[in-house]
Amino acid sequence: MKESITITDNRSGESIEIPIEHGGVDSGPWTKFLPGIWFKDEGFAATAVTNSSITYIDGGAGQLEYRGYRIEDLAKKSTFTEVAYLLVHGELPTSSNLEEWNDQLAKHAHLDDQLNSNLLKAFNNHSHPMGMFTAGLAA
Repeated sequence: MKESITITDNRSGESIEIPIEHGGVDSGPWTKFLPGIWFKDEGFAATAVTNSSITYIDGGAGQLEYRGYRIEDLAKKSTFTEVAYLLVHGELPTSSNLEEWNDQLAKHAHLDDQLNSNLLKAFNNHSHPMGMFTAGLAA
């Protein structure tokens, strides 16, 4: 038996049954059923934009997983570059994968010295770091 929820519009007495899939419900059927009604979800605590094979979050239970690995385990046992590899490739790297990945990151991480020094000098001492970071990415 499939899990579902039933929503009843008490104004009209009409009901709609919506299947629960992967722990969530699709908003499409109920937005058609209840036109003009919007759903308030401050902080997006119960809103998923899409299904994700990368991230799983259960805020109520305090769970955060990347590619099926608990964030606590990754923080204790993996490096930043290992987790970056996991996010991009879907699995933790072997030692040879990691060596090649680190080489690729180093190859693409170099900033032109002129760009780097001129970019930083363009900001005053009170500039917000996030603005500087964003400008640096855009450059």
